[in-house]
Amino acid sequence: MDRDQGPQSGQTSPVPYDDGTGFEAFRALDRTRVALWAQATGGMSPIALKLAFLDWGLHLASAQGRCMEIAAAAVQRAARFGAQYAAAAIGRDAPPHIPAAPGDTRFAAEAWSVEPYRLWAEWFLMQEQFWHDLTHDVPGVAPHHQEVVAFSVRQILDMLSPSNIPFMNPEVIDKTRESFGTNLIHGFQNWSEDLSRIATGRPPAGTERFVVGRDVAVTPGRVVYRNALIELIQYAPATDTVLAEPILIVPAWIMKYYILDLSPKNSLVRYLVSRGHTVFCISWRNPGAEHRDVAFDDYRRLGPMAALDAISAILPGRKVHGAGYCLGGTLLAIAAAAMARAGDTRLASVTLLAAQMDFSEPGELALFIDHSQLNVLESMMWNRGYLSADQMAGAFQMLRTNDLVWSRHIHDYLMGERSAMNDLMAWNADSTRMPYRMHAEYLKRLYLDNELAAGRFMVEGRPAVVQNIRAPIFVVATERDHVAPWRSVYKIHQLSDTDVTFVLTSGGHNAGIVSEPDRPHRHFRIACKQAEDCCVSPDEWVAATASKPGSWWIDWTAWLAAHSSPERVAPPATGAPARGYVPLADAPGTYVHQR
Repeated sequence: MDRDQGPQSGQTSPVPYDDGTGFEAFRALDRTRVALWAQATGGMSPIALKLAFLDWGLHLASAQGRCMEIAAAAVQRAARFGAQYAAAAIGRDAPPHIPAAPGDTRFAAEAWSVEPYRLWAEWFLMQEQFWHDLTHDVPGVAPHHQEVVAFSVRQILDMLSPSNIPFMNPEVIDKTRESFGTNLIHGFQNWSEDLSRIATGRPPAGTERFVVGRDVAVTPGRVVYRNALIELIQYAPATDTVLAEPILIVPAWIMKYYILDLSPKNSLVRYLVSRGHTVFCISWRNPGAEHRDVAFDDYRRLGPMAALDAISAILPGRKVHGAGYCLGGTLLAIAAAAMARAGDTRLASVTLLAAQMDFSEPGELALFIDHSQLNVLESMMWNRGYLSADQMAGAFQMLRTNDLVWSRHIHDYLMGERSAMNDLMAWNADSTRMPYRMHAEYLKRLYLDNELAAGRFMVEGRPAVVQNIRAPIFVVATERDHVAPWRSVYKIHQLSDTDVTFVLTSGGHNAGIVSEPDRPHRHFRIACKQAEDCCVSPDEWVAATASKPGSWWIDWTAWLAAHSSPERVAPPATGAPARGYVPLADAPGTYVHQR
């Protein structure tokens, strides 16, 4: 058919997007409605929840065999439960038969082994098992809907746990009796103070002991470059000679950079400097409504690429070890892939810390990311111009309510004792915002469409393919990561054609990375896959790789040294005034203080 002809029979012409009469106003109406709606739902999509429960409920109702299986299992548990307490009633020993899930310490105290508290705890655990059976393995339910339903039910059960009810928790009862009720008075005071801090936008109690630049983020250095999105910090040398190749650290912009420069005892930056590395680190701006149209690619151009240009001017002719943490690692990998396609060989190596390349199995964080939920988030961000810090913090807390919500409820409000604040907790409270356009692109392109793993992530009109990276890669994953599950991080083996050294360390997304030497109870596994080696599954890798005690930091610095020039050099000057890179401020700079 000629280009000038009309549509063929059976086809319809598309309606023009806008003929100048303001069709965009109709979309604005929907966005405003959804944004107002989201304020009442805490940013959750009721439609997404309804679809999940409808899918689960309809399939469960039609799965008579599965229902009978669940009922039979429940009857068996109830019979054992009844027999156990019948035996206890006549004085026979009745050990607990319903164990708590691994990591669940709500009923671990000795006081819970005494009746009737043990009865209440085991009855609750039995209900948890019943609802776990009821929300899992229902034939025909979409996996995402199953996860949403199971997660929602778990939130309700966690709230109803006997440990959260003062007159059912023996530890609270004992504390109340011993203190003549003063614990409840102190708990009410703690609750009132926390409520006041939330209402006035103040940080949690205890964070005042960790002031940025005084108690944390104190490694000496200078800001040597600044643009609209980053400040680049060059840290002062701590040794007489240094390795020739500097390190560029790219943290995630969903967090303040100084998680890698906390207190002197657990600062990764300070540790690297003390081992003879020249370290540069990006500190991201905390965006506001005026940055609503900043795109994901702006973060690449004004972030790691601009930082590499500055380092190349300060240390001309030297290659750079790139290290990215969390989303910063994903961004660094995208930048490295685009550089490889363009023939840019400035990277000596790439280190990815708890960073995903394949988002097909991103863990429980994906519960908040589907097309309906993304519509809600986009509308909220469109209305404000950004995703607020409290919304993001709330989502992460929901992933671990027992650890981050209810344990604090018991300790601070029922026991009346303030939880001790540490540097990592204070950093966690110092949250940031996400620009509207960037965050929407990030969620859609990486989480929903998984463009990076599929080789469809476009940078300047060409696909940024991880397979094109030729620099050696060092990857760190953590065993209990709820943001970047280690099996998801492990997929770098299937996406890369270069040498990959993979580390699986103890701890979670943050504490596993902040894992300084001499810290007790730490271990890790490490192995290198050469480019020509065959891939093995994650479980095979764990079975074949021995666990080592201690910190992975030591092995990483040895790996960096092995991929650096053998000759050490004199420490470089700070900045390059002759080339326009004049030191602008002392570390930690100004962007890190933005609220």
